[in-house]
Amino acid sequence: MSSTITTPSVELQQWPRQQPHQLDQFYVDPEPSHLSQNEASQHNRDVQQYLEPVDRGAAAWRLLAAAFVFEALFWGFPLSFGVFQNYYSSLPQFANDPYIPIVGTVASGISYLGAPLVIPLIKRYSRYQRQMIFAGWPLCLGGLAAGSFSTTLGALIFTQGVMYGVGFLIFYYPILSFVNEFWIERRGMAYGILCASSGISGIMMPFAVEAMLHRYGYPTTLRAIAIGLAVLTGPLLPLLKGRLPPSVHSTAGRTDWSCLKKPLFWVYCASNLMQGLGYFFPSLYLPSYAVSIGLNLSQGALLLALLSISQVMGQISFGYLSDHRLNLNLLIMISTIVSAIASLTLWGLARSLAVLIVFSLVYGFFGAGYVAMWARMGSAVSNEPTAALATFSLFCAGKGIGNVVAGPISAGLILPFTAKESYGAMKYKAVVLFMGSCMIGSTVSVAAWYVRQKRWLRAS
Repeated sequence: MSSTITTPSVELQQWPRQQPHQLDQFYVDPEPSHLSQNEASQHNRDVQQYLEPVDRGAAAWRLLAAAFVFEALFWGFPLSFGVFQNYYSSLPQFANDPYIPIVGTVASGISYLGAPLVIPLIKRYSRYQRQMIFAGWPLCLGGLAAGSFSTTLGALIFTQGVMYGVGFLIFYYPILSFVNEFWIERRGMAYGILCASSGISGIMMPFAVEAMLHRYGYPTTLRAIAIGLAVLTGPLLPLLKGRLPPSVHSTAGRTDWSCLKKPLFWVYCASNLMQGLGYFFPSLYLPSYAVSIGLNLSQGALLLALLSISQVMGQISFGYLSDHRLNLNLLIMISTIVSAIASLTLWGLARSLAVLIVFSLVYGFFGAGYVAMWARMGSAVSNEPTAALATFSLFCAGKGIGNVVAGPISAGLILPFTAKESYGAMKYKAVVLFMGSCMIGSTVSVAAWYVRQKRWLRAS
């Protein structure tokens, strides 16, 4: 009978800063029963030497670089759906259909909402994580290729939305699990870099997609994007592998859901849900809003690109700051309240390209920084290493709820006529007000907890 090597969980351990040398160690205990004492000691030394260091080293940066490219291209594509939406709205077969935004929100929404389902599977069957990547990657590409043959909105929702979203869900979270194995003390920075990757791709992708759509149409554009993604990411697949040896991955793990008993978790959930409800509207409607006040499609694409540039800076900055022990709740409140103010003033009152540019830069920086703090929000809820990824998955689901319902909600909020000089160009007035209210609600939920904790500390 073969013996099983059991190990403590190290993927998400919050190691003390004063003991950095421990990050390079991985202890196997107890030793395999069929080995002698000397053999067992040598086995443990071999395992320790086998593991790459965390938070530094070529292997950690190599994985982060590969993950960066995958997220930049595969996550950047659905976040540029505003250009597709504007184009689809101009086609006779889709004209005046209020449910066109569902195509984009389904793709990204599935990726968020499916996290609590797929992350426990990754934890339990972690030895098959690379196989998951090789299954989800072609499904994403197949969704784009199949979408190029779609002639109805329902078919586009299934291919460009559902197929793409499910494929991304299957391959992305194993990659994230590998990142967690390599990045522990500097995880906020690592997550900030990953989150920023889609913003970097968004700098150029809206322009490229818009040019291709108007020159070749959506069938050729979707096929070209599928081929391009395959060529650019296929060679990187061998780099996507974890830090822990197969003997560790062979041991089934159980997901720790103790975070559900923590009041702070529910505070963060409420904040995250409300932030997610309002967050996606600019990426969906900035190009259309620009057209409604007399700007052209290229200027609308420019706004999305600027939004992406500021997202890059914001996500890296907030991720870095969260690692350096600045008060996390203050960072969250700054992110959401500035987003609310920018939405209610700059966007709602915008009558020119210049004001919309300022809005894109401010909102992108502060609004996008919120997601980069998820890793530290999870560790603030629970110090238990195995609970951090579970907490992260639930934050993803909360964001996904907002992402999925953004399309249907906006369909009911948008008015059928435009008045350029009115607040929100009249057509988008309710959208802007709803978005700003969500951001304020997100701020208030954390602010109430923050004030309560301050009072409790003073009283004690």
